[in-house]
Amino acid sequence: MHGISGAQDTLIQRIVGCRRCERLVRYREWVSQVKTRRFKEWIYWGRPVPGFGDLDARLMIVGLAPAAHGANRTGRMFTGDSSGDWLFKALYKIGLSNKPDSISRDDGMEVRDVYITSIVKCPPPENKPNRGEILSCREYLKEEIRTLSRLKIILCLGRLSWVNTVETLYELDMIPVKRLGFRHGSLYRLDNLTLIASYHPSRRNTQTGRLTWNMWMEVFQMVERLLAESNRRDT
Repeated sequence: MHGISGAQDTLIQRIVGCRRCERLVRYREWVSQVKTRRFKEWIYWGRPVPGFGDLDARLMIVGLAPAAHGANRTGRMFTGDSSGDWLFKALYKIGLSNKPDSISRDDGMEVRDVYITSIVKCPPPENKPNRGEILSCREYLKEEIRTLSRLKIILCLGRLSWVNTVETLYELDMIPVKRLGFRHGSLYRLDNLTLIASYHPSRRNTQTGRLTWNMWMEVFQMVERLLAESNRRDT
């Protein structure tokens, strides 16, 4: 796994210091002060959460936003909440992480060939960022995408992540279309990129059965096959 470059470090600092969206700043800081009972002893991160992972990655995973008591608490995407439990367990099963759970920023979690981020870097009230907030964060997502020179596959978690990632790629002239239909398990091969859509592993989806573990793992087995195909082409 490649370390952080100077350009990446500058981007991280810009993201972490961002205060553009008044509503999101107010909410993330309020959550960090009020906390929730089970995490009362934690000092919350309470700032925008940048993406993390392997800068040599061929796979990018894009979520919606940091969870109020997950990444907003721990400072690392999909760390410390039930969605992260599903994500890292799946990555571990296909050999892209060194452990199946992610609890804190210093828990020893390492990922390879994958970079994990979100379309919005602050937790939104009720998990619903507005259009202006999404567009305000878009330049950060663009810069993260540009950083990944070996990028081949993008997995989007949830409809909002899908729609806005597709728009972002179109604006970057990386794909020829601005809109693509969202359906769990959909796969689109476009130019040099393959896009995969999945339901988000939120509690709302996993506890209602809208997203089952088998459905989730089918997506990651698809990713595993695509990475294997890429390996064969490169040898």
